Amino acid sequence: MDRPSLNDLAAFAAVASHRSFRRAADVIGVSRSALSHAIIGLEGKLGVRLFNRTTRSVSLTQAGANLLARLDPVLQDLDRALDSLSEERGTPSGPLRINANKSGAAILLAGIVPRFLDIYPDVELDLVSEGRLIDIVDQGFDAGVRLLEAVPRDMVAVKFGGDVRFITVAAPSYLQGKPTPKTPDDLNAHRCIRQRLPSGKRYRWEFARRGAEIAIDVPGNLTLDDNDLLVQAAAAGSGIAYVPEHFARPLLDAGRLVSVLEDWCPPIPGLALYYPRSRHVPSPLRAFIDLLKQWNGAGAAV
Repeated sequence: MDRPSLNDLAAFAAVASHRSFRRAADVIGVSRSALSHAIIGLEGKLGVRLFNRTTRSVSLTQAGANLLARLDPVLQDLDRALDSLSEERGTPSGPLRINANKSGAAILLAGIVPRFLDIYPDVELDLVSEGRLIDIVDQGFDAGVRLLEAVPRDMVAVKFGGDVRFITVAAPSYLQGKPTPKTPDDLNAHRCIRQRLPSGKRYRWEFARRGAEIAIDVPGNLTLDDNDLLVQAAAAGSGIAYVPEHFARPLLDAGRLVSVLEDWCPPIPGLALYYPRSRHVPSPLRAFIDLLKQWNGAGAAV
């Protein structure tokens, strides 16, 4: 039997991890057809079928599952060995893939990323901005960035950027001649600008005061899917919007927006970078985390 190459085994592990030839091909940087041929060749060398394939799904056979169980620790040990060589050389190198929401990506780009790339020029940072909360392991990312409350519980989280606050805002022209909301229930008598989440669901506005919490599916005839657009629509007098405070702050300071229900909008834990607890942390990600912690300790200024 011809012994498979390390590239063949790594290709198998990628398809097994992502359960998709397309996603695995994207992650390892080859064409889907090349990856498919590699797997067919590997199965030929081993003399067993490793995957069950249909037009809609890819799953491991029992032989494939047995191989993956033995192979995964070996590949992780290899990653550690290569990382140790990188550390001996004194500088991390290689790819670092981070999936972040728009706010998280903007904060990292304004703060830590320029410094990180200056210090570690051999790291190739791939920062993907995406609204959906995805499975970062399945999608081939080293880490993700989301609000701390949205981080999966089996992940290690590193908080950064301070707390955030969602507030209700409106243009003075919209509120003129109308009763200003005093409680969240008062929003039912107003025109609100609703938000569509990346999942397709409509966001329920969340409020809290003195231990009481309430979530409301507010009324309104305009729905948007971007915080910047929500702020613009509110400033134009289209209704009341509910957005992170930093999106609205410039227009609040300029007097084009005012905040209502202030005492119902407490701060919540902000953004966190998160990564799998059970997997080897590659040296580029360790370096990024160390710099992120320095940034936090210096008051968000490296």
